[in-house]
Amino acid sequence: MTTAFTEIPAALRGHDIAVVDVEGNGQTPPEIIEIAIVPAAGTVVSLDEVRSWLVRPKNPITPIVTRKVHGITNDDVAQCPPWEQVSPTIGRVMFGRTLVAHNATVEHKVLSAHLPEWKPLMVLDTLRLAKKIWPGLKSYSLDKLIEHAALDMHGLDDDQAYHRAGYDAWAAWQLLCRLVRDVELDWDALVQAAGLPEFVKPAEPEGGLW
Repeated sequence: MTTAFTEIPAALRGHDIAVVDVEGNGQTPPEIIEIAIVPAAGTVVSLDEVRSWLVRPKNPITPIVTRKVHGITNDDVAQCPPWEQVSPTIGRVMFGRTLVAHNATVEHKVLSAHLPEWKPLMVLDTLRLAKKIWPGLKSYSLDKLIEHAALDMHGLDDDQAYHRAGYDAWAAWQLLCRLVRDVELDWDALVQAAGLPEFVKPAEPEGGLW
């Protein structure tokens, strides 16, 4: 793999972040069959730091999500550990971090069901942020935003192939950095623009009474 590095924008420094993507089995309720996490802290993030897990679900993966979404088959996960075995490690990686994801409501809901003791410090949504920073685009799908921003997706391993969890998590991280830099957001402005409503306090009006 060709090592790729991303310098963490100044607005994100000092905030431990976990950029996450999950892939599901297509059932209701969904079970996680793959999860990838980009842990971001300090000043630089390397593609080598992306962590991913394949998980064997209790219920089979539906053919339609294999065919139309992630390409992961039941055979691919047949020898993988169940969620109960990997969840302690994943919980430790996630603990004490801000969750970032594209269309983050989905990741937050699914992870909350799978990690009932986990509570993120904040949840930031790159979909919400892109709509505010780049209004008027025809599509805000991750694919179209990768194309619009000309994000560099080279250097990924086979298990981080197109639309696998590692690919989408790395893309969401690259997108977050690009959006923050495009308008030079600070942390507070980023939270107001990208935070899920249940995590964001309303901005105080300027000149209010003490």
